[in-house]
Order: sequence, then structure tokens, then C-alpha cells
Amino acid sequence: MPDSATNGNATIVVENLTKAYGPYEAIHDVSFDVQKGEILGFLGPNGAGKTTTMRILTGYMPPSSGSARVAGYDVFDDSLQVRKRIGYLPETVPLYTEMSVWDYLDFTARLRNIPNRDDAIERVLEMTNIGEKADSLIGKLSKGQRQRVGIAQALVHDPEVLILDEPTIGLDPLQIIEIRKLIKSLAGDHTVLLSSHILPEVSQTCSRILIINQGKIVAEDTPDKLANRVRGAEHIFLQVAKPASEIPAELEKVQGVLSVKAQDAQGVYEIETTQGTDRRADIAQAVVQRGWGLLELRPVNLSLEDVFLKLTTTEEADQ
Repeated sequence: MPDSATNGNATIVVENLTKAYGPYEAIHDVSFDVQKGEILGFLGPNGAGKTTTMRILTGYMPPSSGSARVAGYDVFDDSLQVRKRIGYLPETVPLYTEMSVWDYLDFTARLRNIPNRDDAIERVLEMTNIGEKADSLIGKLSKGQRQRVGIAQALVHDPEVLILDEPTIGLDPLQIIEIRKLIKSLAGDHTVLLSSHILPEVSQTCSRILIINQGKIVAEDTPDKLANRVRGAEHIFLQVAKPASEIPAELEKVQGVLSVKAQDAQGVYEIETTQGTDRRADIAQAVVQRGWGLLELRPVNLSLEDVFLKLTTTEEADQ
């Protein structure tokens, strides 16, 4: 029976998961959850522990300690029930290149004991936009088309959970855009855990990001909230028409302004303010009252790349 201890509406619940190979720990004390219908980005450099975690969740290997539940079932005590509810796309897609797309999907559907296999195959061919290649040999397909076939096999049994390991690796820019659109379209009907070391992958596809480094979770939040947490303060871009030497000192008198730095001689400044409060109205009022000529005032956000590098390099430095 499903485990009643599942965290609220979470479809995947991982608690204190560790996998050791002798003295080396591929992952250490990993805990997170994925809510029903959510796309969670699992971001980390190569070798960080992403694939190890996914292999444990899909029943490919046991952990050294900890627990995991998928759709309410324990990954280890109810492995068959979990596998029924998971669609898995590993980094290297297990395709039989001598088979046609239709025959391969029919084969995977028979392995899943799916009734009405033809209907199921037609459904996933349409979802993945690969129907026109149904009679083609997989070995004759492009890399992007083979990746679509891999996603189709993961979807053929209409699973509650999709686990996708580096789904766009090796694709060209157009193929990457197409696969991203496909993955985003799955949200709501499916819970998706998407692993990647490519920053745009998670920022453009996922609503929430989990960053893993050296086998440990170092951050978990939305991209914007991660940026604020890493920065520790708000930053504002200011451009005025009449730059003056007294501007930094005058603006630092505004409540909540921590520092003002001139970026060039053309009236551009970066203002650091206390976190959690928008000080732009006060800054604008100060600029207008002093006649400096307000040209532009906007928040400055850290990119996901900035966040990722700061978190991972900090963690490495602490080892």
C-alpha cells in the first residue's frame, strides 16, 4: 500500500539518501521532494551525483542509506509498483537501432503489459511529434528524433513521474528548443525530475531548481529566490542625465541604501540595498528632487550562471 507519510502533495520524496563506494560517497544525505505536476531541475556539474540519485529513484541501484518514495510507494520495498509509475530517459537512450520506431514502441508497450498498445503508441507519437517517422528505422533518425523516441518510450505507459537525465545533451540548438517545449508541455499531467549540467536547460524549463555539488544539496528554490539568497542584498541599476561627484554620498542617505558605486563617467551607478524591501521609489524621489535627471532605474538580477558558479565554487573552496 502507498506510504501515508508522503510529504503533502509531493510525488517524489527523498530523505537522507547516501550512496557510498567504499570510502567515496557519490551522494551524501540528499533530501528533497517534487510536487505533483511540477518540473524540478536537478542541476549540477558533471560528477556531482545527479545520475546516481536518478538511478536509485528508478530502482537501478540501492542506496547505502536513506529512503525514497515515488507516488507514495517505497522505492526499495515496493520497487515494482514504483517502476510502473515511472518513465525513465537515461543519459544514453536504450534504443534498438535496427527496429522501426513503431516496432520499438510496441516492444516497450508489451514489456509494460499495456492494453490497447496501438492507441498508446499513437498517443505518444503525437505527443512527441515523431509520427511521420513511425515506419523509419531508428538507426536512420537524427539525434533529435532519436531523443524524441526515447521520450516516447518513457511516456508510452502514461506514467505519473518522468525522470529525464540530460535530455538535450548532444542536440543542436533547434532540437534543444523543440525538446524543451515538449518537456514543458508535460507539466501538470506528469511530475518531472529533469537532470542537467546545462544552465539554460533548467532556467527555461523548470519552475524550481535543486543544485547539487560534490554529492550534496547546496541550494533549492526558484531561480529568482536563489539569486537573492546568494547575493544577500538587492542591487539596483541607476542612470542619471547629470552625473555628479556627490551622488553616491547623497543616495547613501536614503533609508535602506547600503552602498552606491559609480560604474562609469556617464552617470551609471549600481546601488546595493537591504534585502526584502523595494527602495526604488525612494531613490527616484531623491534623484528627481536634486535635479540629476532620472533616465533609468531597474533591479539587477543575478543570472542562474552567477548563482551556479557562486554556489559550486564556494562549496569546492570549503572542502
